[in-house]
Order: sequence, then structure tokens, then C-alpha cells
Amino acid sequence: MRDVRLYLRLGDRVYQPSREEWGMGAVVEEMTSTIEGGTCLVRILFDDGYQRTFNNDLDSDMCCYRMGLKRHREFDWDGFSAPKSVAGGRMLSRRPVSRLPRD
Repeated sequence: MRDVRLYLRLGDRVYQPSREEWGMGAVVEEMTSTIEGGTCLVRILFDDGYQRTFNNDLDSDMCCYRMGLKRHREFDWDGFSAPKSVAGGRMLSRRPVSRLPRD
């Protein structure tokens, strides 16, 4: 069995910058062949309602990464726990900072 370098995993959110009309997509199926030289595919359901299939092998010239498909990265600030103190003993505040002028 060969080692396959995968770009996308089940549940990853993606977008195609050159195809804004597709909207955001989510990986709904991952198919990896166990045969030497076999294909490695992902099926993605986009906001426009269509499922599209892409090559998911990073070693392939036809990989969806090389074709411009980007992973949507977002950070979950609610799940983030800030350290209680920093160097110098100063405490960090978890209070939101407002940058809007107050009337």
C-alpha cells in the first residue's frame, strides 16, 4: 500500500477564488485507492447546490491544491484560552476592545 499525501479531509470547508459563483464548499466524500498508482479523490458540495469531484493527491500535478482550490481557515475565538500571565507578570485582559468612537 502506498503513502498518499492528502490535501483535504472529510468536513473541510473550501472555496475556489476564480469561481466565486460556486460559493463555499464542504468535503462530503473522500475516496482513496489502496492500489499502487490508483486515484485519490474528494467530492465537494458547494453552496450553488452542485457536487464537484477533484483530485486530492498532493503528489499529482492535477491536485485540487494546484488547481486553485483553497481551504477556508477560521479561528474559533470562543474555544481559545489565553494564558493567565505573560513575561513580566502582567495579566492579560479578556475584555473585548472596541475601536469604534463612542457618541
